Amino acid sequence: MSSPLDTTHLWMPFTANRQFKARPRLLTAASGMYYTTDDGRRLLDGTAGLWCVNAGHCHPKIIEAVQKQTAVMDFAPLFQMGHPKAFEAASALAAIAPEGMNRVFFCNDGSEAVDTALKIALAYHRMRGDAGRTRLIGRERAYHGVGFGGIAVGGMAGNRKQFGPSLAAADHLRHPLNIEKNAFSRGLPKHGAEMADELEQRLLALHDPSTVAAVIVEPVQGSTGAILPPQGYLEKIRAICDKYGILLIFDEVITGFGRLGAPFGADFFNIKPDMIVCAKGLTNAAVPMGAVIVRQDIHDTFMDAAPTDTIEFFHGYTYSGHPIAAAAAIATLAVYEEEQLFQRATDMAPYFEDAAHSLKGLPFVKDIRNLGLVCGIELEGIAGKPGTRAYDIFTKAFWDKGILLRTVADVVALSPPLIINKAQVDEIFGSIADILKSMK
Repeated sequence: MSSPLDTTHLWMPFTANRQFKARPRLLTAASGMYYTTDDGRRLLDGTAGLWCVNAGHCHPKIIEAVQKQTAVMDFAPLFQMGHPKAFEAASALAAIAPEGMNRVFFCNDGSEAVDTALKIALAYHRMRGDAGRTRLIGRERAYHGVGFGGIAVGGMAGNRKQFGPSLAAADHLRHPLNIEKNAFSRGLPKHGAEMADELEQRLLALHDPSTVAAVIVEPVQGSTGAILPPQGYLEKIRAICDKYGILLIFDEVITGFGRLGAPFGADFFNIKPDMIVCAKGLTNAAVPMGAVIVRQDIHDTFMDAAPTDTIEFFHGYTYSGHPIAAAAAIATLAVYEEEQLFQRATDMAPYFEDAAHSLKGLPFVKDIRNLGLVCGIELEGIAGKPGTRAYDIFTKAFWDKGILLRTVADVVALSPPLIINKAQVDEIFGSIADILKSMK
C-alpha cells in the first residue's frame, strides 16, 4: 500500500492552499474528454483543463510529436541561434492568423505574451519617433496574466492589491457587463456598445491621445466570468484606436484556437487588431508556450530603425520557441485542421447555448452568458460570503457528479474541449441543474 501523498512543500498557485490540503482533489491521468482522479473516478472535463486543452487530453498525434522531438533534441536557444521547429511553428501560426499579421514572437505562456506585446507597443512608437506614447489602457475585470505589465493593464483587484504600485502609466475602461439590461442574452448582448465611447470621451480626453501607446482587450473576458462585448462595441474600440494612432492588442489566450468556432476572436468578430496575444490552445497545453502575432509593418519598423547587424528588440526568454513546445504547436495546429475542430465548435455552439439557458429559472441563477463554447452562469451570492455558492457547486460537481467546473467569484464558468458531444453537454448542464435544485 502506497504512503499518503505529502502535500506540505508545494505552494499552489491561485488556490486556497489550507482548504485544498484538507481534502485534496487530485488528478492522475487524462484522455479525451476525461480526467482520472486518484481514487479511480472518471471526471468529465467541462473546462478544457484551464481553457486550454481544446483538442482533448493526450491527443495521440500531439503526444507523438512531443516524444519524437524530445528524443531528437531537448533544447536549443533562439538567442543568436535557431532550430527548424521554431521557424516551422511560426509559419504554421501565421498561416491561420488574420491577413497581414504574419510575424510571430514566441514566449512561454500568456503572461509573458502580454508583457511582450506591451513592450513591443512601447518600443514601436519610440522606434518611429513618437516616444511620448507611454500610456497603456486595459479594462476593469480584465485578466492579462500575472506579470507586472499584465496586472497593470488588468482589472482584477485581487491580482493587484498585495503588490503595491505597478506600472504608473496605465488606466482602465469600465467593463461592459450590464446584467440589468442584458441578462440571459444568447450570444452578444444588444445593449452597451456606447460603453466603448468612454475610451475617447473620458480616457483620451483626460490623458491626451498622443500619450497613449496601446489599448489591450480580451474579445471575451473569460477569467472574470464570461463577460461578452455588446454588439458593435469592439468595432468602436477599433475605430477610436485608428483615429488616434493607438495600437489595439487582442488578448486571445482564451478566445484563440477555436473557442468561438474560428481561429481567433479577431476572425469571429471580423476585426483586425494590431497584435494578437495567444497561448493555451496553441499547444493544446501539452507543453507551455505563448506567442505574440504582429502586423508585418510593426515588425518592419524595428528592422528598418535599428542599425545593421544590431539587435532590433532587446527582449526574449531562455525558452522562447523551445523545440519541444514548437513540435507540440505544429502538431496541435495540424490536428485542428485535420479534425476540423473549429467547425465542430461552431456546429456544437447552438446546442451548447440551449443547454446553458435551460438553467434559467432554477434557484439562485441570476444570469447566463454564452458565446461559442464559452458559458458563464452568474449566481446570487450569499451575503458576507462572496463566491461561496459557486464554490459549493464546484465541489459537489467534483465529488458527487464527476464533473470538472471552474468558478470565478459567484460565476460558474464552462469552456469544454472542442471535441465535446451532445451527451456530454447534457451531462454537464444536467448535473449543474441537479445541484442547483438541491441547494438551499
